[in-house]
Amino acid sequence: MTTDVPEEHLLGQFIPLHYHFNMLRDQQRMAPFREAIDLTVPDNGVVLELGGGTGVLSWFAAQKARDVYCVERNPALARAAQSFLANNSNGDRVSVILADAMHYLPPEPVDVVICEMLHVGMVREKQLQVLHSFKERYRQRFGPLMPRFIPDTSVLAIQPIQQDFCFSGYTARVPLFEPPGPHMKDSWLADPFFYSTIDYSAEIPLAFQVATEMTIQSDGLFNAVSLLTNNFLAFVLTEKRAVTWLMNQLVLPIQKPFAVRAGETVSIAFEYQAGGSIEALQESLVAHPETRSAAVSDHIYLRRAA
Repeated sequence: MTTDVPEEHLLGQFIPLHYHFNMLRDQQRMAPFREAIDLTVPDNGVVLELGGGTGVLSWFAAQKARDVYCVERNPALARAAQSFLANNSNGDRVSVILADAMHYLPPEPVDVVICEMLHVGMVREKQLQVLHSFKERYRQRFGPLMPRFIPDTSVLAIQPIQQDFCFSGYTARVPLFEPPGPHMKDSWLADPFFYSTIDYSAEIPLAFQVATEMTIQSDGLFNAVSLLTNNFLAFVLTEKRAVTWLMNQLVLPIQKPFAVRAGETVSIAFEYQAGGSIEALQESLVAHPETRSAAVSDHIYLRRAA
């Protein structure tokens, strides 16, 4: 599927200011980032934020750091960030830089890099490309010692589900987002399959290709998959815990829904480029039942005959 809309105008690549209030008031996002930044940034340290938006994460860092470089390529957002920071304590420690994070390097080595160009499944936004590029260029200028990254690690998973696509009596099988939580358990047909663990201090993948078989655990209609992304923002080793941010799930309908029973096996395959479109991911998605046992086939045949 192609689009005539320039990439920089697509929501997810270029988020306008009037959408940022959703992120600012989202405590499931803000609280763990604030804690992780406080735990990770050293006193009087130097911090770089790639894709600073309104500057709030840079401001969290400025409560401990002596200097924070906040890089934002959207002129309207950069101006807004400068205005907001001027009205908040220690905001003067943050330098807002109008530049593309894919190409910017700070004038000095930094202790911590914050990058929250995150989207569930690592689609749409350029988190992985930006950090891959940054690490290569930073190593060439400053040597092999890397700063710490926030997030530290991201874990990606996929799960077969039964999703209700009926809206006010109107059936529309569209991609949608669901908040994580116990309410989704009624939709689960199997446990999640974890297909990638991204350690930002190690080699960063730029594409994903997955083919797996999964055992169904609950009877139902397999009509969608859910993509899950959990970000480990920081690890607190002394307390044996992690500061995490579990993102909303991305629910994608499959092309040909089919009934499943507990104990059966299904195959799921897909591939996509990091930062690519949801449409491209969905077009690659293939799900089908594996060959059923004779006992199961006979049961279905007799049930239909009856």
